[in-house]
Amino acid sequence: MQYLILGVILLAFFFLTFLVAQRIKNNGLIDVIWGIGFIVTAITSYILGQPSGIAPIIMVVCVLIWGSRLSYYLIRRNVGKPEDFRYKKMRDTWNPQTFYVRMFIQIYLLQFVLNYIINLPVIVTNLEGSVVFGWVFAAGLVLWIIGFIFEAVGDYQLKRFKAKSSSKGKLITTGLWRYTRHPNYFGEAVQWWGIFIMALSGNTRFWLIISPIVITFFLVFVSGVPMLEKKYAGRADWEAYKKKTPMFIPWIPKKI
Repeated sequence: MQYLILGVILLAFFFLTFLVAQRIKNNGLIDVIWGIGFIVTAITSYILGQPSGIAPIIMVVCVLIWGSRLSYYLIRRNVGKPEDFRYKKMRDTWNPQTFYVRMFIQIYLLQFVLNYIINLPVIVTNLEGSVVFGWVFAAGLVLWIIGFIFEAVGDYQLKRFKAKSSSKGKLITTGLWRYTRHPNYFGEAVQWWGIFIMALSGNTRFWLIISPIVITFFLVFVSGVPMLEKKYAGRADWEAYKKKTPMFIPWIPKKI
């Protein structure tokens, strides 16, 4: 029953986001809300389950830190700007008579489902307990910290690079970006692998691996990496960068 209640609350949250986005005619709002939705799920499941021990609290805090940082970064980047080109293209090409229904199902409802699935390690921990603070949990926490550093530092380096007038029209190939073409996406995936490992401490819920697999799949093959790879494809500097720098998992650059 608690899983259903949580789902209803989360669905209502995304539906409200949809209504606000249509009111302001900017579906880019969903990008900003993405991280906040995870916070809503984590905190609500903790309130519903009231688990004992420090382990569930740490997991909720990890989601809180990840979601807050991501949403803050996107708010500073997107607020005050026109609707993202992806949603603008949908608005211009989709049938006006079915636009709102299709937008809700294809974007908002999908993100609701993804939020719930990816957050399963935290949800199950909060609603069913049995996670203890042991060496497995500690290993997961260390992995989460590594992922957070990669994502936060990668985003910071990119922002600082773009702020320089001398960087206009150029690619960032320094810092973490020297070892992977997408350090921020890599860091995001690693954090959820860390949370999954934390959720295994003291139990055998290996099926929760669906969480990091789903977010890694979407980042690498659907929404994150492919869009940027397609955006820069064909540029001479990008092709040179691509030949020597790993796409996702960091490694020493090849010498060409």
